[in-house]
Amino acid sequence: MPVRQVSMRKIKECLRMKWSCGLSHAQIAKALGLSKGVISKYAQLALAAGLDWDKVLSLDETALQHLLIPGTKRHRGARPLPDWAIVHREMHKKGITLQLLWEEYVEAHNGVATYRYTQFCSLYHDHAATLKRSMRQIHRAGEKLFIDYAGPTVPIIDQLSGEISQAHIFVAVLGASNYTYACATARETQADWLRGLTGALHFIGGVPEMIVPDCPKALVTDADRYEPLINRVAQDCARHYGTVILPARPRHPQDKALAEVGVQIVERWILARLRRRTFFSLAELNQAIRPLLDDLNRRPFQKKDGCREEWFQLLDRPVLKVLPAHPYEIATFKYCKVNIDYHVDIEGHYYSVPHSLVRQELEARITCATVELLFRGSRVACHAKSTKRGAHTTVSAHMPAAHRAHLEWSPQRLLDWGRDIGPNTHRIVDYQLTSKPHPEMGYRACLGLLSLARQYGRERLEAACARAVSLGAPNRRSVVNILKAGLDSKPLPATPKEQQAAQTDWISPLHGNVRGSSYYH
Repeated sequence: MPVRQVSMRKIKECLRMKWSCGLSHAQIAKALGLSKGVISKYAQLALAAGLDWDKVLSLDETALQHLLIPGTKRHRGARPLPDWAIVHREMHKKGITLQLLWEEYVEAHNGVATYRYTQFCSLYHDHAATLKRSMRQIHRAGEKLFIDYAGPTVPIIDQLSGEISQAHIFVAVLGASNYTYACATARETQADWLRGLTGALHFIGGVPEMIVPDCPKALVTDADRYEPLINRVAQDCARHYGTVILPARPRHPQDKALAEVGVQIVERWILARLRRRTFFSLAELNQAIRPLLDDLNRRPFQKKDGCREEWFQLLDRPVLKVLPAHPYEIATFKYCKVNIDYHVDIEGHYYSVPHSLVRQELEARITCATVELLFRGSRVACHAKSTKRGAHTTVSAHMPAAHRAHLEWSPQRLLDWGRDIGPNTHRIVDYQLTSKPHPEMGYRACLGLLSLARQYGRERLEAACARAVSLGAPNRRSVVNILKAGLDSKPLPATPKEQQAAQTDWISPLHGNVRGSSYYH
């Protein structure tokens, strides 16, 4: 094995085991994974350099390398150190690697001896180890928003009844900048979690790639270690904002260490300051939290330059996704079956869907203002929510063509159509609409006359209606019988006035067999 392939750390450990511990070459080789020949080579080089263990112990690895390995060039003068705070901050940005930062460091000190890439990485990791434990994990800018609830609660006093309820404190922390949000909610229900999350997203003015809670039952149906199942409403909220919810592993608080630290900071810098104040509503409590929250985000870091606000503007804000036009409305979901009249029953009110979905099962998404109906994940209808039980909300486009045509008819339209055919048709239409308790009860008879015009023609229909009127039978059945018998082409029977006039003009012959009118009295 070439000498240069073995790290100086192993060389130093090899000499320690040989001279300080008194181990054999075979034991050292087994312990360090080296060959006995390599161990002999190092021992001989150390003896040739006039070293013993005390001298080796006082040397760093670079000085030991210069003494043991001939030909190693020593750089004169101290090498420039990078600004590790800037390097650490740049590492939070997407696409930034230590290789790139090292190349920029070398380029910035052109002509000056600089650290090699391996030494650069080692020195950076030594610097990162001096920071807070929560900062050891690299969080990409705009990647994760950690959410949780604080343990302590804040009492809220009802001014009327004096009853005391406990407000719960929702906390959200961005991964890269530690930018923090907090608000008070009534409880920790599903609606409270989602209201807190919505408030956090609008507070930061954008949407991260992932939302990381623990595994609350309000959001997670099955807290499986490998494939947690998010409930339908939480998924709907994530879809609305174009993000995903990725719960931390159960009983692994280190997965959301930033949320844990964020909760502690909110408890110390916000809740502790409000402990002596009395609140009478959630709105009043949230109003008191906001200025303290702004102060927290502007408070300088202890072991880093800047503050949460500055890091947020520098790292997270530029890469957050745009918020949707409207905030998420809390929704509930239920399955419903389409009735034969192409309506579904939602809380006692009936909403229409396309008639082709009769007897299909749909999913209803219900908010405080709308009812959205989904079929296999696609929206098929959306209605304004109504509280009128037993009433119907119907869209004409959802109706079959025949139903839609029937709906489009009105009494005036039917009368106008009858007048276009002729005066006698108009009389029968008018009679059908006015002789019933309600005009709609005569719609079918009028539409039946319309079909006769298509079958027999407008002129024959008018003639048949004229005969029906003269016979005192202004109904569809009479018109149909007249048309079928062909009586519409026959002369109309004389009216009573015409018959009387005919009797006046007619002179009966004088004959003994004629009884006369007096006989019938």
